[in-house]
Amino acid sequence: MPRDARELAGAWARFQRHAVASPSPDLAPFVERYWMVSWEYGEPYRQLVVPYPNVHLTFRDDGAIVQGVQGGHRIRVLAGTSGVFGVAFRPGGFRPFLRRSVSTITNRSIEASQVFPAAPPDPVEVETVEDYLRSRLPERDARAERAADIVATIVARPELTRVDALARHLGTSVRELQRLFAEYVGIGPKWVIRRYRLHEVTERLARGVPIDWPGLAAELGYADQAHFVRDFKDVFGESPTRYAERY
Repeated sequence: MPRDARELAGAWARFQRHAVASPSPDLAPFVERYWMVSWEYGEPYRQLVVPYPNVHLTFRDDGAIVQGVQGGHRIRVLAGTSGVFGVAFRPGGFRPFLRRSVSTITNRSIEASQVFPAAPPDPVEVETVEDYLRSRLPERDARAERAADIVATIVARPELTRVDALARHLGTSVRELQRLFAEYVGIGPKWVIRRYRLHEVTERLARGVPIDWPGLAAELGYADQAHFVRDFKDVFGESPTRYAERY
């Protein structure tokens, strides 16, 4: 099947517009960023959406939805002229709003009205969305902030490729990390480590850096290249070389 030329060599940028904004100080312990995407497609386009350990609250024409952390890639079909406004919560930052384990919404979507008592804002913009979040603004949660800090450590320390190594670095146990991540992040520390190590691969692909694939697999903690490629496909939906064509 011929590949859609609109997803090759950065062509998607001709059809989409992206913007981000930072949260106000009172919301910064919970919210990582606000993101806005608009698009215009004459023919439907299959958008690859890759996962991160963030819960998202999205506002579209058909209402407001909370999307739990996704364990793998998704395809979203974009058509016509439209857009979406999103709130990306810090890893762990949605637990104080949800008031139950974030793992209960992993790989699921729920109506925002199940969490937030106010009606969705109109118009949808940073100021009105922040007022909407403040309608259920929780107390700061030390464990939520610890979860966010641990994820930040995973991002900053590429040599951490195993959960036991992360636990030793933090002076805690593997079991405690697993419990904290299930309750606050919604997905396990092993998945988060794998996700950010694979993110490093996509950054190298985007820069056009020549890659020694067997050497890279070993660097990322994989027993062999086949296991690395399998994990990459699970997260991104295609092989590393096919994914590189997007740039």
